[in-house]
Amino acid sequence: MKKLYEKVYEMDHPLIQHKITLLRDRHTGTNEFRKIVEELGMLMGFEALHDLPVENVEVETPIEKCLSPVISGRKLAVVPILRAGLGLVPGILSLTPSAKVGHIGMYRDEETHEPHEYFCKLPEPISERIIVVTDPMLATGSSAVDAVDLIKQRGGKKIKFICIIAAPEGVKRFNEAHPDVELYIGHLDRELNGDAYICPGLGDAGDRIFGTQ
Repeated sequence: MKKLYEKVYEMDHPLIQHKITLLRDRHTGTNEFRKIVEELGMLMGFEALHDLPVENVEVETPIEKCLSPVISGRKLAVVPILRAGLGLVPGILSLTPSAKVGHIGMYRDEETHEPHEYFCKLPEPISERIIVVTDPMLATGSSAVDAVDLIKQRGGKKIKFICIIAAPEGVKRFNEAHPDVELYIGHLDRELNGDAYICPGLGDAGDRIFGTQ
C-alpha cells in the first residue's frame, strides 16, 4: 500500500487494480459490475483489517490441544453510505460474518453538490466497535466527512473508511476533517470535473450497481 498522508493509503495490489479497470469499462454490465464491487469489498477489507486485535484461545486439534489466535473484543460494525456503499458490504461480511451492519443515508444536492442526511441507524454500543464505513467513490468528500461526523456524534471512535476510487480534492478534505480516521483507497484518480464527478472515474456507482439511471 502507498501512504499518501498519515492514515491515508492507496492500495496498489494488482488484483485490486485489475478489478477497478473492469469497473471503469462502460461496457461492464450491471451483474458483473455488482460482483466486482463485492469482490473489491473482500480484497480491500482484507487489507484494511490487517490490524484487528487478536487473543489466544485453547482449541483441540485432531492431534493435541494448542493455543491459537482469534479476533478479540467487540466485533466489527460495517456502515455503508446509502445506497452505493451497500455494494461493498457483502465482500466485507464474507471475511467477518458476525459483523453488525448499520446504515447512513445521504443524497447529493444537484446544484450545490452538498450532501443531506436522511437516515442514520448504527449498531450499539457503537463506541466499543471497530467501524468500517463504505462508499465506492470519494468525490468532493462531503458525504464521507458528514457520515463520519454522525458516527462520532453517536460515540464512534475507531473508524476506517474504504472507497474504490477517490479524487484528490475529496481525499484532502476528508483528511483535514478527520485526520484520525484511516482512509483506504483503491485508486486515486486525477480530479473532479465541473459537475463534481471523478475523472476518469467509473460513472455513477449506485446506478451501475443497481441498474438504474
